[in-house]
Amino acid sequence: MIHLRVVAPPELAAQAADRLVRSDAVSSVVHLRGAATKPVGDLILCDVAREQASVLVSELTDLGVGREGSITVEEAPTVISDAAERAEVAAPDMAFGDEVVWEDVEARTSEETELSINFVEFMLVAGMLAAIGILLDSPILIVGAMVVGPEFGPLAALCVALVQRRADLARRSFIALAAGFAAVLPVVYLATLALRALGIAPDRLPEHPLTLFISHPDPYSVLVAYLAGTAGILSLTSAKSGALVGVLISVTTIPAAANIAVAGSYGRWDEARGAVLQLVINLVAIVAGGLARLYIQHRVYERRKRLAAASAARA
Repeated sequence: MIHLRVVAPPELAAQAADRLVRSDAVSSVVHLRGAATKPVGDLILCDVAREQASVLVSELTDLGVGREGSITVEEAPTVISDAAERAEVAAPDMAFGDEVVWEDVEARTSEETELSINFVEFMLVAGMLAAIGILLDSPILIVGAMVVGPEFGPLAALCVALVQRRADLARRSFIALAAGFAAVLPVVYLATLALRALGIAPDRLPEHPLTLFISHPDPYSVLVAYLAGTAGILSLTSAKSGALVGVLISVTTIPAAANIAVAGSYGRWDEARGAVLQLVINLVAIVAGGLARLYIQHRVYERRKRLAAASAARA
């Protein structure tokens, strides 16, 4: 279930409460008149079946609640109520997107695109872990770099931006990715040179058969990246965040970028070119996989909105 908290002026709150009460997918509606002081108005609390949450929030937004007041969307993981169970049963059960709360997805992905010092630091830490993993031929360090790397957030946001045709979100996602990788390449390159100068790293790039897949893409690289993008969007839109860790371990974008820098510092341009190809394949296939799944989910959501509007018009 999803818990909604709505604050609105009295006349607008009355319309919002009426809309929520009329929906079979809503339970436990509480209308506290005059409870809000900033802005002055009423407070409405209710539980909504997850499948219908975005449609109802969209309708409240169309009423002007978001402009004149506020709508807060929260997860309600445990609701003990027969009325809530009836609301969930009454909600339309539609495949490929029946549990997406689009407002939550938009908020989370928008936050992930913020270019900050923390984002760049995570990129650099992941890049250095990957570089050391390549020098030591350690798959464990490569996996660690995959988990630490924050680049999937902007990639997911880019999928959302393309589906919703939001140029501002797409621009922020691209800038975050570009800035992050632009920071990783020179830092890892110079750090590898420094390690060589200090005698910590060998004079010649050692053979690393256990991590060679980073710079030798094959058809499996495309398939894995595509599936990772699909699974990542599913995790994001279904609030199953535990699956996202597995997705991150499948994404070799940061290790590929680090391999470009490490190979370049040793003059191994053949390996650097392979890592460039691996990086491009990962970025394109991840976005393609996520975009395909998200497009289907968004089409289902738009269809549900039209059905709800038609039902409201008949009422």
